[in-house]
Amino acid sequence: MAKKLVVCDCLGSQAIDPEAISGVTGVACSKMMTEACGSQIAQTAEHLAEGDVMVACQQQAPLFRDLADEIGAAHPQFVDLRDRGGWSDDGAEATAKMAALVAEAQLESPPERTIDIVSSGACLIIGSGEVAEQAAENLAGILAVTVLRSAPEEVTPGGAFDVVCGELRRVTGSLGQFDLRIDRFQEPVAGGRGSATWTAPKDGALSNCDVILDLSGGPSLFPAPEKRDGYLRADPGSQSAVAKAVLDASQLIGTFEKPLYVRLEEPLCAHSRAEKPACSKCLDACPTGAITSAGEHVAIDPMICAGCGACASLCPSAAITYDAPPVATLFARIDTLARSFRAAGGQNPRLLVQDEHGAEMISLSARYGRGLPADVIPFAVSALAGFGHAEMLAALASGFADVAILLAPRSDRAVLQQETELANAIAGGARVRLLDLTDPDALSAALYDHDGDPSVVDPILPLGSRRQVTRLAAKALQPEAEVLPLPETAPYGALLLDQEACTLCLSCVSLCPAGALGDNPDKPQLRFQEDACLQCGLCANICPETAITLQPQLNLTDAALAQRVLHEEEPFACVECGSLFGSKSTVERIMEKLAGKHAMFSNPQAARMIQMCDNCRIQAQYHSENNPFAGGERPAVRTTDDYLSKRKDH
Repeated sequence: MAKKLVVCDCLGSQAIDPEAISGVTGVACSKMMTEACGSQIAQTAEHLAEGDVMVACQQQAPLFRDLADEIGAAHPQFVDLRDRGGWSDDGAEATAKMAALVAEAQLESPPERTIDIVSSGACLIIGSGEVAEQAAENLAGILAVTVLRSAPEEVTPGGAFDVVCGELRRVTGSLGQFDLRIDRFQEPVAGGRGSATWTAPKDGALSNCDVILDLSGGPSLFPAPEKRDGYLRADPGSQSAVAKAVLDASQLIGTFEKPLYVRLEEPLCAHSRAEKPACSKCLDACPTGAITSAGEHVAIDPMICAGCGACASLCPSAAITYDAPPVATLFARIDTLARSFRAAGGQNPRLLVQDEHGAEMISLSARYGRGLPADVIPFAVSALAGFGHAEMLAALASGFADVAILLAPRSDRAVLQQETELANAIAGGARVRLLDLTDPDALSAALYDHDGDPSVVDPILPLGSRRQVTRLAAKALQPEAEVLPLPETAPYGALLLDQEACTLCLSCVSLCPAGALGDNPDKPQLRFQEDACLQCGLCANICPETAITLQPQLNLTDAALAQRVLHEEEPFACVECGSLFGSKSTVERIMEKLAGKHAMFSNPQAARMIQMCDNCRIQAQYHSENNPFAGGERPAVRTTDDYLSKRKDH
């Protein structure tokens, strides 16, 4: 936690109440400055020299970092109060919001997990003509460049870059580790006079590179190409786009840190069991193809993962969790903002979730328009799709009156729409909405003109897993409700069983990945715990009698936390020892179908074994006539006396 907050009213353009902020956050505020980055920069340097300082200005962060380096001080923290609160038509009423933002900025985030990616600078340029040639010449002094043409053309050997031709059949990987398969591969023959000749075409040529610059003008080599590290694509007809791509490619050499965006707990994954399909939500949603099936669970390639967060939002079992930052950090930020806003005297705050695109929109609205209302608190996230229904409900139940998510041009709209519908179904109204706006003035108008519902009277403390927080939030938002109907894609629900069709084979019990289905070792029973059900569909897929149907809903009663019997039958007593085993109806049905009608059970003794428990059946089989497991007489064991007597005979 910073010891001091350096406050500045930015040439009198905003109103800040240092005493109120300090009273809520416990952080001492400096004497109000008016030009901390200009005429009063010497005073700013004195504050930085004290250490443990937070500066209430994000715009001049580079300047203050350079100043700290110049005087040998540690870099300060930063919090943007001006664009997000002070510059607003409601700026005079923004004290509660400013206090909340300062309190949130005090929270410590866990260190980011990363992995090193090494790029040696091997660059493949795909394209023909002057555009590709010029790009290759510009990069040849920086990267090891090879141009891939679609057909052999005239080329002079010994240039600054290599030229080959062929058809790119397959490309996998990402920055630093692209693997290529090229058909009809040809390369120029270096020797000889005049223009170079080409080798004979060859299929299946394998190679690799670190960077791909695609100037072909054709379809992208990858899904979501803008999210594939090391793959740069530009329209060859646009000089500015090609120039930017060339500049970006020139920077892709060296060692880079790539964040590990998600964690995968394989045992929790409900993707498949016994080759029967179940949940595939993450596979369907991943825009880059980083998630693949790996048998009973999925696998995630961290090199391809772009950190959109959709998989973590949709995963019903928490097998995939977002880790940049973890969900617990997100819940802590939400709680801190709501609690600090109330402590500063604010009421019914609204949450505006945004990414970098949204931050720019807010900044433009503040500088040139109306800014944000005093009760709208911006909440920056790195991945909008990672803000799923659990996070939306956590915000509402923590004390926010409503939640608005400001979409970016490349946001995963389908995932956010699905999660919004689920959150509103649980919240009992349209408390969460998506703002698909690109005009800062339209953003301000949408926020100023919207009147939200009052926030919950008794806010929750959002602790635990996403499923636990969802249930806790639902009970706070709808305290009188018992069972909430949900959309078909919801990961919460009940199981409907056709008792007439169910034979209690219990195949569903053995394969349920969440343990929602169980049996009773003492009697034929099928038990179900609704709170644990993921609605993955595996039980319905595995049931040989198609007796299972899923019903999406959220049961808020205590009955959902306990096992209840879905189906039970009278057990059958072994005809030999009397111990209970199986179900009476099943044994009788088997007797009816097999006794006297099947070759193995043609006689009464063999048919009677169907009515025996496992132990008695084995005993009866062993002692029966013509036992297939019986062997001949065992040979006598030879002893020392046998060997000695044989020696005496000789």
